[in-house]
Amino acid sequence: MVHALSDPLRHHGDQETGPGLLDLAVNVRGDQPPAWLLGRLERALRQLARYPDPAPATRTVAARHGRDPDEVLLTAGGAEAFVLLARALRPRHAVCVHPSFTEPEAALRAAGHEVHRLVLEPPYVLDPAQVPDEADLVVVGNPTNPTGVVHERLGELCRPGRVTIVDEAFMDSVPGEPDSLSGRRLPGLVVVRSLTKTWALAGLRVGYLLAEPETVALLREAQPLWSVSTPALAALDACLQRGPVKQAERAAIEVGQHREALQAALTGLGVEVAPGSQAPYLLCRVPGRPDVREQLRELGIAVRRGDTFPGLGPEHWRTAVRGPEESEALLTALTEVLRAMSRDLYA
Repeated sequence: MVHALSDPLRHHGDQETGPGLLDLAVNVRGDQPPAWLLGRLERALRQLARYPDPAPATRTVAARHGRDPDEVLLTAGGAEAFVLLARALRPRHAVCVHPSFTEPEAALRAAGHEVHRLVLEPPYVLDPAQVPDEADLVVVGNPTNPTGVVHERLGELCRPGRVTIVDEAFMDSVPGEPDSLSGRRLPGLVVVRSLTKTWALAGLRVGYLLAEPETVALLREAQPLWSVSTPALAALDACLQRGPVKQAERAAIEVGQHREALQAALTGLGVEVAPGSQAPYLLCRVPGRPDVREQLRELGIAVRRGDTFPGLGPEHWRTAVRGPEESEALLTALTEVLRAMSRDLYA
């Protein structure tokens, strides 16, 4: 049973899953971390009697992105980063670019800020000129969730007097990360990243942000002490070493191949797929059929509803990109759903 929809901005893919369902609603790769990472986490558990020391992991993050340690703030996942930003900053004209991950807007509204929405039309690629000049805080995802598009000109948004928050939660799914801003020092830029998706760590809550030292210092003052646990720090230190980074890039290439194959198959079935995704998910739509998601659910497939993303409607749904077996299960169920709909239409 899908949870009741109380606040669309607070609805996330984990609420679509359930026992006996193939989970294509959540964009976490794998059902558990790899064995080598589990080993690191198990060893970290032996250190729980001591308070967490973020310094080693902070240095690892800084080295990974060519930054200084004072430009790094470790967080309990990307969600904590958005809450800290919302509570510490005082924007006069905040703009959230949609359709996109809704938690940043929810955090801003919970902190009492008025939020203006910039809703993009297909193909959902942002032209920086679309952002109002008066905007002193801008939030945008790259790649954007749920469309998967990568914006190539986000650096143009950065200017003195404006904070530009770029959510790069899925950037490590793009081979080579050519459009990442994580290594660039631009005025007002804040890049938010996490390990949740690539390393199957949604339950651990581990992420970080990169920003100017003054911004990091401001956010650190707003952050609770020892916010990031010892196991989470161990995960950061492990996953951002050279070997795992290369492993993640190989996985990104493989996921890209699976995505292209799935997109071609979906299009062949008559599904509209948002173009240009470079992320491990696809935004889909069957025109005139808002019930596809529920029909798939009845056949054991959970996909993410799209109508909680501003700018999308009940016909939209998002599917994670998995391996060939999972894709085949989705395609088989979807074929059955579409055939049944066709029979009903002409009955």
